[in-house]
Amino acid sequence: MKILGISSYYHDSSACIISDGQLVAAVQEERFDRIKNSSGLPVQSINFCVQEANIGFSDIDLIAYYEKPYSKFQRIIQDYVEKFPLSYGSFLRNMPFWLQDRLILPLVLKKEFAYKREIVFIPHHYSHAASSFFLSPFSKAGIITADGVGELESTCYGEGNGNKIKLHKQINYPNSLGLLYTAITTFLGFKANSGEGTSMALASFGKPDYIKEFEELIHVAEDGSYMLNKRYFPMNIGKKMYSRRIVKLLGKSRAPDEEINERHQAIAATLQYVVEDVLMKIARQTVKQTGNHNLCFSGGVFLNCVANQKILDLPEVENVFIQPAAGDAGGAVGAAFYAWHQIYDKPRKYQMEHAYLGPDFSAKRIRAAFVKNHLNAKKCSEDELLNIVTEKIISGKTVGWMQGKLEFGPRALGNRSILADARNPEMVNILNKKIKHREWFRPFAPIVKEEKANEYFKLKNMSPFMLLAPEVRPAMRDIIPAVTHVDNTARVQTVNKDINPLLWKLLDTMEAKTGVPVIINTSFNLKGEPIVCKPEEAIADFLKTEMDALV
Repeated sequence: MKILGISSYYHDSSACIISDGQLVAAVQEERFDRIKNSSGLPVQSINFCVQEANIGFSDIDLIAYYEKPYSKFQRIIQDYVEKFPLSYGSFLRNMPFWLQDRLILPLVLKKEFAYKREIVFIPHHYSHAASSFFLSPFSKAGIITADGVGELESTCYGEGNGNKIKLHKQINYPNSLGLLYTAITTFLGFKANSGEGTSMALASFGKPDYIKEFEELIHVAEDGSYMLNKRYFPMNIGKKMYSRRIVKLLGKSRAPDEEINERHQAIAATLQYVVEDVLMKIARQTVKQTGNHNLCFSGGVFLNCVANQKILDLPEVENVFIQPAAGDAGGAVGAAFYAWHQIYDKPRKYQMEHAYLGPDFSAKRIRAAFVKNHLNAKKCSEDELLNIVTEKIISGKTVGWMQGKLEFGPRALGNRSILADARNPEMVNILNKKIKHREWFRPFAPIVKEEKANEYFKLKNMSPFMLLAPEVRPAMRDIIPAVTHVDNTARVQTVNKDINPLLWKLLDTMEAKTGVPVIINTSFNLKGEPIVCKPEEAIADFLKTEMDALV
C-alpha cells in the first residue's frame, strides 16, 4: 500500500511517501522552490516522492493530509467575528487563500495530479504525535505536542501504545506556547516561523530579569496548564503578533537592524526560561499520568534543543525521541503513518534512524554543474578525499560538503553542511562574517563520533538529529571552544558509523590527525536561504562567499 503524506498552506510545506509501512522519501518544498519556509502546495516535493518510490500517481492508494481544513477554518472565522471590526484587515488579506485552494484541496489535487482516490484529513496534533511516536524506538511512550496552533489545539499530551496513539489533554487557542515564543521573537526584531532559534541563542547571553512582566503575559499552573493574557496578544488584529500593551510592559520593540542590548538579551532569556518551565511541568505531568518514562515530542516548539535537553535531564525522564522535522514539515510524515497504523490498523515495522530522505545527484550531474560554472574539479579516492578535507579543516579553512541524499527537516546533518575546525576559537567569527552573514551570538553545532560523544558532552541519549543541547564537559571546553556556547552547552549531532559512514570516517581521520573527533557542522546555506539541494546551488553559494573548498 502506498500512502502520500502532505503538509501545506501554513509554513514548511512538505510531502512524503510510505510504502507498506516504510518511509521511502520525505522533503520540504523550500528545497525546490528556494523560498524559505515555503507554504504553498508542495508540487515539486510530491513529484519527487512519487518518482523516488518508482510509482505513478495512479499507484497511490491514499493521500493523508496533516490537518482538517474545515475545522481550522471554523476557528479562524469565529476569531474574526469575535474581533470584528478590528480583524477586518486580516480577514481581507487571508480569505482569498482559503477560498482558492485550502477549502477545496481534493479539487486542487485532482487538477494538479489527476488524483481521484481517497483523501483523509488527520487532526493536526495527531499528525504531530504520529510523526514522533510511530517513528520512535518505543513500543510505549508518553507523547507531548506543542506548536503555534493546529485546528484549535496548541499543546497536547497523551500516550502511544503499539500502533495506537491517544491524546488525553489539550490546551487550545489562543493559549499557545508557540504563539508566545513567536510573538516575543518578532518583538525582538527576528522573523516569525524562522527566527525563534535566534531568540533561543540570544537567551543564553541574558538573565531572566523579566519574570514579573511575563507573569502578566502567561499564567502557569503546577501541572503545566497555562493561559495567555488575551489583552496582550492581538491575534488576527493588525499585522504584528505583539501589541502596544506588550511594548508598554517590556519597553520599545527592537527593529531588525538595531543593535542588540542587555534588555533584549534579558527578555529572550526570560522567554526561554518560562517556556522551559512550562514544558518541564507538562513532561512531569505526562510521566505521572501515563506511567511512561520514555517521551516523544513533536511540534515546532520542540525544535528548541535547549528546552529538549532540560526535559531529558529531569529525573523522571529516561529517554526522549524527537524526529528531525518536528515542525509542520513533519506533519506530512505523521499524517501518512497515522493512516497506516491508526486507520488501517497495520503493525509497526519502521524506526527512523536517519533523515537522509531527499534527492541525491549522479556524478554526471555534478560534473555538468562544474563545467557550466567553468570550474576545475578534482575527483579523489575516498582516502585521498578524507586527507585533503581534514588538512584543510586543520589549517583553518572552511569546507562546503555535499554528499548523498538531502536531509529532511531544518537541520543539516552532514549531507548538506559547511565544515570547520571546532578547536579554533576564531572560527565562529570567520563563519558568521565571511559565510553565514548572521548575528554574532549565533552558535555553531558540533558533529562527533557516536562512540566518543560522552567523552566530550554530558549525553543521556545519543543526538542523531541535532535536537539536544547537552553540557560540554569542563575538561573539553578549551579543546573545542568554537562549538561551546556561552552557557557551556552545544547543539550536538552524534554520527553513527553505519548510518553516515563517510562523515564518520571524516571524523575518524580528524581524530587520527588531531586527537579530537569533533568538527563544526553548520547548514550549507546563506542567510535567508533554504539549505542547498542541488549541486548547482552548492556551487553558487560557494562562489558567493569566502568558503575555501567545496566537496
